[in-house]
Amino acid sequence: MSILVLVEHSQGIFKKKSLEAVQYAAGIAKAMGTSVSAVAVGNVSDSEMQTLGAYGAQKVLHTTDGRLDNFNSRAYAKVVVAAAQKESSKVIIGLHDTTGKAVMPRVAARLQAGLVAGAVGYPDLSKGFVVKKNVFSGKAFAYVNISSDIKVLSLMPNTFPVVKGDGTASVEKLEVALTDKDFSVQVKEVSKASGDVPLSEAELVVSGGRGLKGPENWYVLEALAKELGAATACSRPVADAHWRPHGEHVGQTGGTIRPNLYIAIGISGAIQHLAGVNGSKTIVVINKDPEAPFFKAADYGVLGDAMEIVPRLTEAVKKYKANQG
Repeated sequence: MSILVLVEHSQGIFKKKSLEAVQYAAGIAKAMGTSVSAVAVGNVSDSEMQTLGAYGAQKVLHTTDGRLDNFNSRAYAKVVVAAAQKESSKVIIGLHDTTGKAVMPRVAARLQAGLVAGAVGYPDLSKGFVVKKNVFSGKAFAYVNISSDIKVLSLMPNTFPVVKGDGTASVEKLEVALTDKDFSVQVKEVSKASGDVPLSEAELVVSGGRGLKGPENWYVLEALAKELGAATACSRPVADAHWRPHGEHVGQTGGTIRPNLYIAIGISGAIQHLAGVNGSKTIVVINKDPEAPFFKAADYGVLGDAMEIVPRLTEAVKKYKANQG
């Protein structure tokens, strides 16, 4: 009876958030006196799967099918259920991201399991199986006791640090009888977000709002992000005005991120936007409006014109890097 983790990869390389989920599972497994099995879908090498052992997995179940090259929540859920049944797993872990939000509820329904979506803490086993999660757009926490025999969790990405250890995982082929019905919904096109750093995994994020006045001024934000090695994001009005791709929109109706550093430039800080970023470890706000609500949520605030401040900040980062190099 092992803890099962659905791991995600990009072009055959496991994402940081998946390594975090494996390590999270290893913490639970240690407390429960069991092991960790990961389930991987699609084209990924044995050597890459074996590296999951350094993060706490003892075994990786691997299934391949050309039809799985494009994400399909119904088919993925069937794969996870098959893996859970093979391993007699009582705890199943995914990520609270685009994939996990679509797959894990299906898994819970098929296995008649209790589900906690967006977990931000390890289960308290002294009181049953009590899991901490954000509620009310991150303004409060809820502690949910899962009393069902099988328990399904989706982990909020970038919640726990990832520390690489030793060891390798064994790899086993997982046979799943997938039918055409499992692929009744077809993906016709995939549009990937731009940028060198995936927003959902970024530890540093530079974000802009309407205070930048227009898309022609976005170069100042991009220059700072490049120097920091950060991902770029934006507020909803910016995405709605087509200044930036909708994939960069963070907030209550967009993505939810938890970077170590979030720099908000020209964003007022409406409650809808804060809902997507208030899990950030450190928030820096740059705004010329002293009444901007974001200042109340910020760890550090800079009052002034972004077009003057941001280029100076970028130059300071350049000089610091040069002195360190």
